[in-house]
This record gives sequence, structure tokens and C-alpha cells, in this order.
Amino acid sequence: MLVSIDDVDVRERIMEKRAVLFVDDDEILLNTIEKSVTNEPYDKYFARSGEEALEILKREEVHIIVTDLIMSGMGGIELLKIVKKDYPNIVSVVISGYAQSAGAMMALSDLGVYRFVPKSWTFDENVRMIIQEAIDHYNPQSEHEDMVAELDRCSD
Repeated sequence: MLVSIDDVDVRERIMEKRAVLFVDDDEILLNTIEKSVTNEPYDKYFARSGEEALEILKREEVHIIVTDLIMSGMGGIELLKIVKKDYPNIVSVVISGYAQSAGAMMALSDLGVYRFVPKSWTFDENVRMIIQEAIDHYNPQSEHEDMVAELDRCSD
């Protein structure tokens, strides 16, 4: 029997294997996000700075990063440059009110940012759906890499 990815149980099992890291130096916003995702079926990590996010990435397997662009200390672009170099499979989402300039949008494009979300968002309506889309985007990418690795092992 074929099972559709739309099957709720299958989708929840896939999401349970995934982890999302939220990064924002606005503690009130980060707390709001934390409350909003409490019942989501993926692992959740929260960082108040780019530096703290990198520490989490060293310890935990993260699949999606959701970050603000402008933060005190290490900004989102600098963080995403490191993530792209050191953790190339992580899907990145930027939530910010400051990336309206062509230069910032070009930098995000060069970094392979999956989605940009303006900060005039409502978590329940927009971000929850975008995180799901990012997980869906990560899953086929991950499965493809697993198949290539398996083929490489078999050919050795």
C-alpha cells in the first residue's frame, strides 16, 4: 500500500525527526515564537544571538534555521554565511523588517535563503506554514543525499 506524504501520521513522523532553530535577539519575540510552537511536532531550539545559535549547531542536529537579519553582535547575514559553509544542508528562513534593500535581498539570494518573511507577520498564519514548507523542502534534499551516499557505499 502506498502512503501519501499528506497522511497526517506520516507527516508527523517526518517532522518529529526534524529540528528547527529560531534565532532573534528580541527576547519578547523569541518567547512569543516559543509559545506558538510548543505543540509543533519538531524539535525546537532558541538562540538570542548568532553566537548562541552557532553553539547550538555544534551540539544539536538542526535542519531548519529561522533567523532575524539585524541583531546585536553577529547579524543574520554573517550567521547564515557560516551556516552555509559549515552546515550546507540546513534550510534557512529569514524573518526581518530590514531586508527591503536590493543589496540585502541579493545577499540573501547568494546565501541560498529558502524564504524571506517580512516582520509584519502573524506567526500562526504565515511562519508555521513556511516552516512546514522548509521541512518539506529539506526532506527530499536529505533523501536524495542519503541515496547518493548509499550508492557510493555500494560501489566501494
